[in-house]
Amino acid sequence: MRVVICGGGVIGACIAWFLRRRGIDVIVVEGTEVAAAASGKAGGFLARDWCAGTPLDALARRSFALHAQLSGEIAGDWGYRPMTAYSGFVAPDDDARRTLPSTLGWLANGVVIAQRIGTRETTAIVHPRKFTSFVMDAALGQGAQLRRGRIIGIVRDADGMTASGVEVEGDVIEADAVVIAMGPWSLLAAQWMSLPAVYGQRSPSIVYDTGTDVPADALFLELEDGGNAISIEVFPRADGSTHITALSDIAPLPLDPAAVTPDQDAIARLQAMSERLSPLFTPAKIIARQACFRPVTQDGLPLIGKVPRSKGLYVATGHNVWGILNAPATGEALAQLIAEDATREVDLSPFDPARLRALDPSTLQAR
Repeated sequence: MRVVICGGGVIGACIAWFLRRRGIDVIVVEGTEVAAAASGKAGGFLARDWCAGTPLDALARRSFALHAQLSGEIAGDWGYRPMTAYSGFVAPDDDARRTLPSTLGWLANGVVIAQRIGTRETTAIVHPRKFTSFVMDAALGQGAQLRRGRIIGIVRDADGMTASGVEVEGDVIEADAVVIAMGPWSLLAAQWMSLPAVYGQRSPSIVYDTGTDVPADALFLELEDGGNAISIEVFPRADGSTHITALSDIAPLPLDPAAVTPDQDAIARLQAMSERLSPLFTPAKIIARQACFRPVTQDGLPLIGKVPRSKGLYVATGHNVWGILNAPATGEALAQLIAEDATREVDLSPFDPARLRALDPSTLQAR
């Protein structure tokens, strides 16, 4: 059996790894580079039970466990480490707490820590680009193939329903099954199959070189900016970098992931907010000013499973902010579905693409 995976991000890499563990032939087709988009620019934060009470709970718990497991199974250091998470706020100018020292010594005065919301048993972090790259390398080391090229269509059998391969810029790669795992660019696949809409939400971020000065404390803070309450997230990583993000917005999705750029006003605001949080966040320590598009769906749940009205077609996208977290369990479950037509650890029915109305391809072509 041969499976073609369209997309070299974290979801595609994990699917490739779990398929190769079963001895299934895998070809990953990627138009730019591995981890080129959100898989390389996300925060990498992991939480075991933050989806409790939602359809994502079982997926998140299984995936959190797999992250710990994979760190001991796959060669490479992608900065997996348990961490503590806190919520709080930045005291406004007229608040008496503005000048008080923070309970976390590395933060500036007036940064109020309200409560601990994650422990080393329930929250962790990885470096997303390194995680994606090492998992992909492990799949390649097990015999998977990586081909560069842009997918321009699905090849079908004479019945018009069964996938028999993909068309890649004039070439055809034959396959018994095809997986669409292109993040927000999975929207393009709605031209070739019955898929719900996938939208891209842009998230700017700044990465600082903080060395060993910032401990393993993830922060989820509220801050006033221009009269509006802004949520800002701080993720210190094991390699000495600290990822800070806020101010997500909706913007046109470029066809080429390499063309994704942050809004400069948003970056300037984010930099000013970051400098308010800690004296460690200085302009001289900035490694990257960047943005990525997170794939989201109409109901906020990912699309994982068989593509409606087709045979041999699968999709895995729409994970929103939990893409890095939920990639391992997504890869495991989809590999089971392809190989056995059933899953064991996670019930994928809440993520069935058929639950949402398919996008009208003519609407997409008109853009």
